[in-house]
Amino acid sequence: MDRLRSVFQNRANVREEYQPLNEEPPSVEPTSPDRRETHDAPFSWIEYGIFALLGVAMLWAWNMFLAAAPYFQLRFRDDRWILDNFQSAIISVSTLANLGSMAILTNIQYTASYPFRINLALYMNVAIFALLTTSTVSWLDASPSGYLAFLLSMVALTAWAAGLIQNGAFAFAASFGRPEYMQAIMAGQGVAGVLPPLVQVISVLVAPAADTSARAQNPSPGNGKAAFIYFLTAVIVSVTALVGFIPLVRRHNHIVENRMMEQMAASMTSIEDAERSARKVIGMAALLRKLHWLAGGVFMCFAVAMFFPVFTPKILSVTPPDEASLLLQPAAFIPLGFLFWNLGDLGGRASSLFLSFRDHPALLFAASIGRLLFLPLYALCNLHGKGAVINSDMFYLLAVQFPFGFTTGWLGSNCMMAAGEWVEEGEREASGGFMGLALVGGLAFGSLLSFTAAGI
Repeated sequence: MDRLRSVFQNRANVREEYQPLNEEPPSVEPTSPDRRETHDAPFSWIEYGIFALLGVAMLWAWNMFLAAAPYFQLRFRDDRWILDNFQSAIISVSTLANLGSMAILTNIQYTASYPFRINLALYMNVAIFALLTTSTVSWLDASPSGYLAFLLSMVALTAWAAGLIQNGAFAFAASFGRPEYMQAIMAGQGVAGVLPPLVQVISVLVAPAADTSARAQNPSPGNGKAAFIYFLTAVIVSVTALVGFIPLVRRHNHIVENRMMEQMAASMTSIEDAERSARKVIGMAALLRKLHWLAGGVFMCFAVAMFFPVFTPKILSVTPPDEASLLLQPAAFIPLGFLFWNLGDLGGRASSLFLSFRDHPALLFAASIGRLLFLPLYALCNLHGKGAVINSDMFYLLAVQFPFGFTTGWLGSNCMMAAGEWVEEGEREASGGFMGLALVGGLAFGSLLSFTAAGI
């Protein structure tokens, strides 16, 4: 009997340990911005928009590399091995460099200046994409191997910058005590995913098929002009985010100044001192104990999501090519598949602001495991044009791609938003960085695991 009592007592202790530390009385609805705790910053749609812009800038660089793939094929057309493997090389260098930077930055908490990390990342992106923009009109006689070395070095630097802005933005958003701002970053990432495939679909529809085939046989400078626009757009997005971030830093400093006034600590002579005084350094093991369900949920969410880029380019329309309209031709249908997945992802991220499930982290983790059921659905579609078990493009787009993307955005956003509610106030910044590390770790793990499906 004593052993049974001890077992049930331990289970009760575990349940009590994993309770929201800023939980309000049952009679108060915590979902409305004007009903949050009084010590949190008041909700502002302007600040929400700036955090969303940071989310766009966070993933815009990566999506520009994907959008510029036809240009890279043109640059590598004289080396077959590089032509076949440059995409895998970009993915591997990017995810591993991003994971390494996040692992280092997450362990530097007390002396961390998160606004500095965000600004540094944006300045790095401006410089890197200015170089890439220049490379589309200069250095055109570089060898494929020389250009690959240049490209991978740029990818590694942008991945490091992505680690800086991911760690900085998630931690910075958590410091406001507003889960809506964490969701804003996730929504901005969704916007960055939607625009490139949309541009690809439109470009294919605008360009006649005859012109497309002619360009494939005789590549023209127009391909370089498209890449010039892609990379220049990345520069503009980063500069815009830099300008928009200025009032957000001022608002953050005002919050810290109020905290400094309240504490009236004589030793605090600067905003940095006040900020660090309220910051509680907490180890990764302690954060894992508090956030294991949420960290595991976001890890699995994005690990599973990394399989969709492997399957999407292999699925064609069920309509035979000689009967298909321009939209159903592979050149437009493949980016259309990416577009529907990213539209679902954006919708899921946006809906998490109103459809919250943050009080049940264990169920969020279970849902992240359940999303594995989406992967067999791809086998029912028209893989490699060999025929589909369910002979419908609408099934592929609306029953596979869109809900797969929607659950990714909704689940990932809920996990990220909930993290700040399950730790103490002084641990919020650290929890934001830790959850960002879990997200990037899931992407890296999923990108490596997805090679197991590359031969399908």
